[in-house]
Amino acid sequence: MLENAYFIYRVPRYELKGKQLLKTQGKYYFIDNGIKNIIAGISSYDTGSSYENIVYTELLRRGYEVYVGQYNHIEIDFIAINPNEKIYFQVARSLMDEKVEEREKKSLLAINDNYKKVILTMDNVKNKQIDGIQVVNIIDFLSEE
Repeated sequence: MLENAYFIYRVPRYELKGKQLLKTQGKYYFIDNGIKNIIAGISSYDTGSSYENIVYTELLRRGYEVYVGQYNHIEIDFIAINPNEKIYFQVARSLMDEKVEEREKKSLLAINDNYKKVILTMDNVKNKQIDGIQVVNIIDFLSEE
């Protein structure tokens, strides 16, 4: 019912290796983080899922078709596709912890193609790249045209 009322969106999972949409394992995102917080409650507030939720709705606003990616059992937060480009996104609160940076990089580096790969983070970064992956501050990303 929430999906039919446009409170949530079901995002299908796309298997990159087999190049097919999977019928299961999709994810759900709320149209608004405020609604998400009311339903989930403040005590279970999760900044990671809130950042993902914000990025998902922004990608929709920009006209992308958005999928949750999967490649060899590794999840890619988003595959954003429009007629002119395809971009892979990972969303992380911070990359200051080496384990988090390695985990986020691993997901994108596993994909063996030449499409743009981006990690969005709340870290204060400008024009940073890690192993060919562009690292962008989430606020800067949201401020782009």
